Amino acid sequence: MGIVLGVDRAAARCVLAGTLLLALYCGALAARDIGSDARELTVARLQAELATHGTRVRSIEAHYAARIAALDARGPTLRSVLEVNPDAAAIAAQLDSAGGPRGPLYGVPVLLKDNIDTADRMSTTAGSLALLDSKPARDAFIVRRLRAAGALILGKTNLSEWANYRSKRSSSGWSGRGGQTKNPYVLDRNPCGSSSGSGTAIAADLALVAVGTETDGSITCPASVNGLVGIKPTVGLISRSGIIPIAASQDTAGPMARTVADAAALLTVLAGYDPDDPATAPLRERPPPDYSRFLDAAGLKGARIGVMRHFAGFHEEVDALFERALAALRSGGAVLVDPADIANADKLDADEQIMLAYEFKDGINRYLATRVGGGPRTLQDLIAFDDREAGREMPFFRQELFLDAQASAGLTDSKYLEAHLRSHRLAAREGIDAALAKDHLDALVAPTVGPAWTTDLLNGDHVVGGGVTTPPAVAGYPHITVPMGAVHGLPVGLSFVGAAWNEGRLVSYAYAYEQATHARQPPQFRPTEP
Repeated sequence: MGIVLGVDRAAARCVLAGTLLLALYCGALAARDIGSDARELTVARLQAELATHGTRVRSIEAHYAARIAALDARGPTLRSVLEVNPDAAAIAAQLDSAGGPRGPLYGVPVLLKDNIDTADRMSTTAGSLALLDSKPARDAFIVRRLRAAGALILGKTNLSEWANYRSKRSSSGWSGRGGQTKNPYVLDRNPCGSSSGSGTAIAADLALVAVGTETDGSITCPASVNGLVGIKPTVGLISRSGIIPIAASQDTAGPMARTVADAAALLTVLAGYDPDDPATAPLRERPPPDYSRFLDAAGLKGARIGVMRHFAGFHEEVDALFERALAALRSGGAVLVDPADIANADKLDADEQIMLAYEFKDGINRYLATRVGGGPRTLQDLIAFDDREAGREMPFFRQELFLDAQASAGLTDSKYLEAHLRSHRLAAREGIDAALAKDHLDALVAPTVGPAWTTDLLNGDHVVGGGVTTPPAVAGYPHITVPMGAVHGLPVGLSFVGAAWNEGRLVSYAYAYEQATHARQPPQFRPTEP
């Protein structure tokens, strides 16, 4: 029997329970198979339903569109989805009627962060009103791969405007186009960023998976505070062509999902050689594997894992969860080396900021020149637009990072070159590589970040912890976060960091840990935390 999609009976049950707001939520969440709850579908289960039970992609699309309407635009008003693809229903119908072999993501509803180009009727704006009058000339490379794999591009997600590269005092999840995204676990808490809408939407079950992007922490932090699996891969595993840039040295797209298996399925489709992105050149001769091969519940057995104590100790309750996580790793057969810290972890920030400023100016000017239609063509144009539209674009914070970037010189400037070489050496060869080699380690672990903080539009973010994101970001190395537990109902994640191109190994460890702990719990949309 296929998935039966209908909200009326479930909503009625909630009304009988006596809470109108709960009825709204339950009505939005209701999608039932005979004898089972079809909420929080996985990729594998959805594809089994489509293949063997007569479920139609069109009914799946309608279900998630209804959820978005009920939970994002109304109800808790999550503000995680900027727009639903106006052609989603037609594309779903085409998938239903298509013959021949089905792709690996056939019928899977995917949300894209709104800095990923789509040459369709949706906009690509990085959350800024400045880009509403222009369009990308073509789909991003990874969007073409998703479409070829049979995925249903369901819509675009809100984000920290310009992927959190406009102001030093911004609120993660706020954009001029979409407003403030909420954390679905506690609605007055922050979803982190910059892939804020992708994190909130998948946690709230508004699609199966989402694509986020990261320069430093923008996949892994929102995944952690929204109770998700997030994979920040090696720079070059996934093409960046057609993605609005911050810094070519660190930018990457990556999966955000409720399970490691779903994240691995999405990673397999996203990864691949693109002649338009030189960072992917190693994949031309060595294509990436199917990452589902690494889903081994016994994957921790014999693994040597270092404990990065330097990134713990910032929150007593997170530390308690971390100790439980370490015990689970030991029970799974891992050999822990404790401590095993990364040298130079505190020496990266200044050079990273120099790199980002120089590379953003170069990258955004190149990107804007490719847009079709009106709108800004340079970073200086963006600055001028924000000044003209300050009431809409800058009601809470300014654009000092834009100004810093505009004041930077070119990529041949000695200040940039020295910062680039030094930071990569400290983070990679003398940082992660050295820590792994010293004790013959396979991976490193630490808490990802503290629980979500109260959103503060006037003063910006109040992040607790989170330093573990920077070494792999600057090195360009892989980093996976997986749910570790919750503090007063607010999720926190466990980070696995490894050497370049070792995503498969990290997927194996994350999957084994996930299967041993099952730490993730779905959100309850609580208004506040007492």
